[in-house]
Parts: sequence; C-alpha cells; structure tokens
Amino acid sequence: MIENLSLEELKAKFNNDKKFKLGTYIVGGLLTAVLLFFVYRQMIWVPANEKSNDGWWVAMNYISKDSTDQAIKVLVPFVNSNDGKTGGEIGQYLLATQYMKKGEYRKALENLEGVSLDDSYISVFSIGLQGDCYSDMRNYDKALTFYTEAADAQDNELTTPMYLFKAGLVAEKLKKNEDATGFYTRIRDDYPTYASQNGIEKYIARVSTK
Repeated sequence: MIENLSLEELKAKFNNDKKFKLGTYIVGGLLTAVLLFFVYRQMIWVPANEKSNDGWWVAMNYISKDSTDQAIKVLVPFVNSNDGKTGGEIGQYLLATQYMKKGEYRKALENLEGVSLDDSYISVFSIGLQGDCYSDMRNYDKALTFYTEAADAQDNELTTPMYLFKAGLVAEKLKKNEDATGFYTRIRDDYPTYASQNGIEKYIARVSTK
C-alpha cells in the first residue's frame, strides 16, 4: 500500500520496480510516483480541506483507467466548485494533465496558471508541465524558460535533474549548445545518480561536436 511507504522508500521503489514505475505514469511519463507521494501527503499529512480532497479521487479512478474524457467530465465541475481549496487545486492540476493528454495545450496551460498550492512538489510539476505543453507546441523558447524555472524551484535529486535534462534537450533544439552543455554538466556534477542512469555523458559529448 502506498500509505505505508516513506518518501525514501517510495523513491526507491520507483527507481527499482519497473512495474511500479509504469503503473504510476498517468500522462506522457510526467506524473510519476511523486504525484502519488503528493496525494499521500495531502491526504495524510495535510488534512485541511478534507471534504474538497474527497472529490478528485473519483477522477483519479478514471485517470488510472485511461478514461481521459470521463476524468475531464468529472474534474471540470469539481474544480469550479472547489476553487481556492486544496482539493480544488489538486483537481485543477489533474485537469491540466488530462487536457495535455488530449493535445489541448491551451486549456492545459490555462489550468496550470491557476494552480496555487504551498506544496513544493506540485508547484514544481505545475511549472514543468507548462514547459512540456510549450515543448509539444514547438515553442521551445518558452519551454526552456519553464524548464529552467522548474529546475531551480526546489533543489532535490528528483525534479531538479529531470528538468535540467529537459532544458538541455530544448536548448539543443534552439541551437543553444553552450547552454545545453551547462545543463548537462550540472547534472553530471551535482546529480551523479541521475546522470549515470540517463547516460548524461553521451549528451555532453554530442553537444560538444556541434
């Protein structure tokens, strides 16, 4: 059960258990075990606004079944009626992920811009998801801005190197090879575990030849 896992155990399970990793992805590989940890944290550690937290579990059931349209149908009225509450903000974030999954990037961005939560993880993912939207829209300049913001929003072993890596990739698309090298080098030097798992050295070598 996810409720019985500490943060470190959850991160370890995500890193080591492929089936668990695949089961935690909700849209485009973005919503990983961190989202589940966030859910756990909001429901168990932060019991404020408990009634508003109840509603989006229905949508999570549809999301887990890949029923995107049904999830949106549930989330839209829920978000409207719980604006400003913890559950409503979580719902709005989930709604954005579902719009992005459908390729409705403008609607996704509108909802992400409205997400306001004190939780650092969901805040980072909200910023990063905006970068993903702009990247999919091929607006790489804006994507780079949001990826770098997400990378610097909170220094940790999970989100920081992930968004530095995405920043490096879009920097390459923009032919900003010096910037890309800087992002990759920072991963190599400051986040060696992520660098090793993702073969960062080959990206550094690739950029150096351009």
